[in-house]
Order: sequence, then structure tokens, then C-alpha cells
Amino acid sequence: MQDTSSAVIVISSHVVRGSVGNRAAVFALETLGYPVWALPTIVLPWHPGHGPSTRLTFPESDFDKAIDDLIRAPWLGEVKAVLTGYFGNAGQPRSVARLIKALKQENPDLLYVCDPVMGDSGGLYVPVATAEAIRDELIPLATVATPNRFELAWLSGAPLTSNAEIMDAAIALGPSRLLVTSAFSMIAGGTGNLYLTGNHALLAEHRLIDNAPNGLGDLLSAVFLARIMSGMDDERALQLATASVYEVLARTAKRGGDELTLETDASSLSSPMAMVQMRRLVHPLQKIKR
Repeated sequence: MQDTSSAVIVISSHVVRGSVGNRAAVFALETLGYPVWALPTIVLPWHPGHGPSTRLTFPESDFDKAIDDLIRAPWLGEVKAVLTGYFGNAGQPRSVARLIKALKQENPDLLYVCDPVMGDSGGLYVPVATAEAIRDELIPLATVATPNRFELAWLSGAPLTSNAEIMDAAIALGPSRLLVTSAFSMIAGGTGNLYLTGNHALLAEHRLIDNAPNGLGDLLSAVFLARIMSGMDDERALQLATASVYEVLARTAKRGGDELTLETDASSLSSPMAMVQMRRLVHPLQKIKR
């Protein structure tokens, strides 16, 4: 049973309509029993994939001052983890890096999950300066990084055409734990989440569902963090987090929804029933030792 006194700071985008960014992450963490401090980096009426909308942004200096407030908050000791996602400008990752460092001084065991939300198969959808700030300021501080395959390719500067190349890039990137979404599946018509630590490589696979709504990466990062915080071992955490996200996606697709139906499928977060294929892969470091 998780410690419900363990707060999580979630820093990402906020949409008025939809289940992406903070809307997905906060819902998941609170459903799984964790109090959340939610800080938006930008506010949008809806996800840009649905069409143009007004971007409500914060001056960099104001965002920086809000970070200062959090650093000196009297409740800082409550915070046991941080999850970051989409950033609105290059200044925000630098500000958040100060917060992470302050929290680690307070609690050396702080869990920091960095979801480097910056692009997909179509390329970067944030300015290069913002992507560079995430890479340079936040990735080195991360306990776990959760890029998709395309983001990892940009971060590593190398095309990734196999899981072996993903593993090589993950080792070079630096965080002790890396969870790579949209990895290559070994089942026909599937997709996978590839998790790497210094000891092992695990692949969680399920059927690929076309035209999936946005927010899957946000949801996976949050659910995986919650499972790790509960003390669950890595393999079980990966299996359950993958099953939860796949089950929510499958149920949303069956209803024809254009946004993840989290409010209807909260039970999928706590007690997923979906089957996930788990495989142990040969880690590049294991090859070297042979």
C-alpha cells in the first residue's frame, strides 16, 4: 500500500478540454493515491492536434518566481517525487532544474521522472532551444527518463532502427533508468515499451491501435512513477503501467473517443486486466561481459 503522504510535483501543459499533460498525469497519480502539486507550463483550450487554439503562456520571470516560491515552501519535505513533461519555453527547464536540485538537498532519495516531451515521428514540435534545455538541464538530473523512440533519437543524435540501437543510445544518454515508448515489438502488429537499467532490459508489448488519442506518454510516465513509488519491483511496475495505458486506450478506441476516457476507466489504472507480453532482452552491457 502506497504512502499517501508522499506528494508528487507534476509540471507540464494544461488543456481545458482533454486528457493530456497535467490533466492525464494528475488524474492518474491521484487515482493511485498520491497527493499532487500541479504546476502548468502553458495553458491551451485543447491539444494542438485538434486544431489551432490560443496559447496562454507565462513570462519566464514569473515562472521563475513561482519556482522560487516552491523552493522555499514550508511543505517541501512532503514532496517525494517530481514528474515533468511539456515545457513552454527554454527558460522553464532551467528553472525546474533549480527546484529539482533544492528538493534533492532536502531529500537525496527524491524520484525525478523526466518525460522529454519534444517530438514524434514528424520531428520536433518544440523549439530547438527548449529541447536542448531539457537535454542539458533536466536529463542529467533524472532518476528515470521516459522518451519515445523519436525523442531518444534526437537526444542521442542517432537514428534508431532496432531495439539494440535503442539500448545503445539509452546507455549513452545517462539516466540510470530509461523507459522508451514506441520501441520495436517482436509480435506482429504490436508496439512496445522498452525499459533499461544497469542490470536488465525489459520489453512490454501489446497490440498497436491506430489513430490513438494523445496523452499516452503522459499517462504511462505517471502510472509507472506511482508503481515505483509504491515499492513495486521494476518488472511488475512496467507490466502494470503498460497494461493500464493499453487498457484505457483500447476502451477509448472502442467508444470512438478523441481523448482518453480516464474518468470512465479509472479502474484500469488501479486494477488493469489487459494482457501484456513481457520479454527479457540481452542488454548491450551483458554482451560486453561475455
